[in-house]
Amino acid sequence: MYKKIFLIIIIPVLFKNNTTAQNKIDYKVVKTFHIASPGGWDYISVNNGLVYVSHSTQVNILDENTGDSVGVIPNTTGVHGIAFDNDLHRGYTSNGRLNNVTVFDLETNNIVTQIATGNNPDAIMYEPFTKKIITNNGRSHNLSIIDPEKNIVVDSVALDGKPEEAVSDGDGKLFVNLEDKSEIAVVDLKTFKVINRWPLAPGEGPSGLAIDNKTKRLFSMCSDSKLLIVMDATNGKIIDKLAIGEGCDGAAFDENKNIIFAPNGRDATISAYQEKNANEFTNLGTIATKAGARTITIDKKTGALFLPTAEFEPADPANPNARRKMVAGTFQVLMVK
Repeated sequence: MYKKIFLIIIIPVLFKNNTTAQNKIDYKVVKTFHIASPGGWDYISVNNGLVYVSHSTQVNILDENTGDSVGVIPNTTGVHGIAFDNDLHRGYTSNGRLNNVTVFDLETNNIVTQIATGNNPDAIMYEPFTKKIITNNGRSHNLSIIDPEKNIVVDSVALDGKPEEAVSDGDGKLFVNLEDKSEIAVVDLKTFKVINRWPLAPGEGPSGLAIDNKTKRLFSMCSDSKLLIVMDATNGKIIDKLAIGEGCDGAAFDENKNIIFAPNGRDATISAYQEKNANEFTNLGTIATKAGARTITIDKKTGALFLPTAEFEPADPANPNARRKMVAGTFQVLMVK
């Protein structure tokens, strides 16, 4: 009897200590910015103290510190992402349902033009090696290469799969998550040709992608398998397989603290890992967010994280795994720090 009592007392203590030891990160939601307009969302970006939020048919622009609205980019139906060319003072939105990119002035927010792309442009980025804007076109399985000075598509790259997010090594190579192939395609930016395809197995369903150009490591968020695959960007070798939560659709990397963030929309958490060196990674635990917060961006200057989400109606008991409906008027952006 004494042994049974002793075990009952000590097991919770051990569990508590282990849980505390595993949670080594003290980030939390510090601000919530509310946006009253209706509609869904996808990517979110930060540029020069402003947060650009994709929101169905428009992009909302918020002051990073106060959350005050400072502008709207309209007529971006099906908008996915936002990119910036600060040298030209231009912003770019990928409009998935319009099959084009909106170009706008970063100082006035006035629309400059729209540029036709491939079908369903999704992720969009400014690529520093070529100084081009690149869209990942989900339905046409290709990349559109845009010259931001001429505002025209100057090339395209065919991909054998659906491109999700892409990152650059800044030295002539682009890495693209192929969601339906569970691979990373490597593109030579000097020729705009695919030169390698690297399997992510056991990772499946890659979505978010980040890179550490110092250690030459890729961080691919494979949502279907709930794994963060760490890959050598020089040869495609898988370095590590790290557990993340459910419903991840983005990635962020803090270059100053060497922390990788995986936003888990279904679990309402962010998984965080410390990159100790090129081959060692420490689980820092999770950060509490809110359900639906599945995409993420980081202000590289302050380290603040931003995630869009909303309030949701209760799950349907007859179909508990179905996507829950958003409560009208509850769209919001979480600031985590």
